[in-house]
Amino acid sequence: MLQILSITTPIFILIGLGFFAVRFEVISREQIRGLGSFVITFALPALVLKALSDHGFQEVMNWQYLLAYCLGSLAVYLLGLLLALRLRREPLTSGAITALGMAASNSGFVGYPIVAMLVGPAAAIGLALNMLVENLLIIPLSLILAEAGRQQGSTAKVLRETARRLARTPLILAMLTGLLLSLLEARLPAIPGKVVEMLAAASAPVALFVIGGSLYGLKLNGLFAELRMIAAGKLILHPLAVFLLFALLPDVDPALMVAGVMFASSPMLSIYPIFGQRFGVEGRCAAALLFTTLMSFFSISLLIGVLKPHL
Repeated sequence: MLQILSITTPIFILIGLGFFAVRFEVISREQIRGLGSFVITFALPALVLKALSDHGFQEVMNWQYLLAYCLGSLAVYLLGLLLALRLRREPLTSGAITALGMAASNSGFVGYPIVAMLVGPAAAIGLALNMLVENLLIIPLSLILAEAGRQQGSTAKVLRETARRLARTPLILAMLTGLLLSLLEARLPAIPGKVVEMLAAASAPVALFVIGGSLYGLKLNGLFAELRMIAAGKLILHPLAVFLLFALLPDVDPALMVAGVMFASSPMLSIYPIFGQRFGVEGRCAAALLFTTLMSFFSISLLIGVLKPHL
C-alpha cells in the first residue's frame, strides 16, 4: 500500500499545491491560465517530440497499443452516447459532450506523470499514441456530433473547421515532426535537442499544478446523478474496455498494456468545460471535471495495486 501511495500521493500533492495557491491568492487565475498555455503550447509538444524522435518508427507505431486504445476509447464513447440519449434523454448536442467526458483522458496533465513513474520511457510513447486517438478521433467526433445536434452548419463545414484547428495545434505539429524524425531515424541537433529536453522535463509538474489551480472555484451544483455516470464511465469503463482489448491481442508488451490502462483511468481533459461552454453545458462539465478528478485518487490508487504485479 505504501508503494502505491508513493506513486499517487506526490501527483495529488502537486494538484493540491496548485489548488491552494489559487485559493490563497499566491497565484491568480490568469497566471494559472498562462501556465496552462505554456504546457499546452511548449512543454507537452516538446515531450511528444522528444519521445517520438528518440525511438525508431517501428517502436513508436505500436499497432497493438494503438488498436487497443483506439477501439476501447471508441467503444466507451459510443456507449456513453447511447446512455446519454436513451437513459438520460439528453439531446444529441449535450449527449456528445457527455460521452466525450467518458472517453477522452487527461493523458498529458494527469496520466503521463503517473504512467512515467510506473513504466518509465514507455509512458512517452503511450502519450504520443493517445494524442493521435484523442485529437484525431474522439474530440473531432464529439464536436461533429454536437454541432449536428445543434444543426448549425453542414458536416463538411464542421470537418473543415476541425481539420483547420488541428493543423495549427502545437501538439499535432510536434507529433508529425517527431514521427518524421523517427521514420528518417534522424535526431535533433545538440542545442535544439537540449532545449526540447528541458521543456519536456517541465511538462509533468507544471501540468499537475495547473490542474489544481483550475479546479479551485468549481462547484458540484447538485448534479450527482449525471456526475456519477460520467465518472463511472471515465474511471471504470474506459480502463476496463482498454484492458479487455489488450487481453484479446497476442504478445502484448506488459509495460505498454499497463500504460494504456493507466492512461484510460485518468480523469477527463482539463479543457472539458471549455468544450461544454461552446454548447451551453459548461456548468455540468466543470462539476464533472472536479468530481472525477477527486474520485480518481482512489480509483487510480486501486488500479495501480492491481496492475503493478504485471510489470
